[in-house]
Amino acid sequence: MLESYLPILVLVAIAFAFAVGSVVMSRLVGMKKPTAVKLAPYECGMPPVGTARERVSVKFYIVAMLFILFDIEAVFLYPWAVMFKRLGMFGFIEMGVFIVILLVGYVYVWKKGALEWE
Repeated sequence: MLESYLPILVLVAIAFAFAVGSVVMSRLVGMKKPTAVKLAPYECGMPPVGTARERVSVKFYIVAMLFILFDIEAVFLYPWAVMFKRLGMFGFIEMGVFIVILLVGYVYVWKKGALEWE
């Protein structure tokens, strides 16, 4: 029984050895010339303004979660579109129900003002 897991164990050992070896070799061989420019935080090519400890509005996270939620909708639409003819009317009705549920959720968050950026 243990013999069947041996290839997996070997693969994990090789991956671990590669990860540790990469870190150790970069420490030993890598250049160590820190300058003020290299140590400065980099954000979109713009010099940083303020501290990195500023609080971010909760609205930012809400909009991000809503984007992910409605983006996943598109992920489910692609396979449905590929299999549309094979699924027939049943698949069409099921996707219609799916889209109606998402539309109700979209209208709900719209009415709640979650998409307003003030």
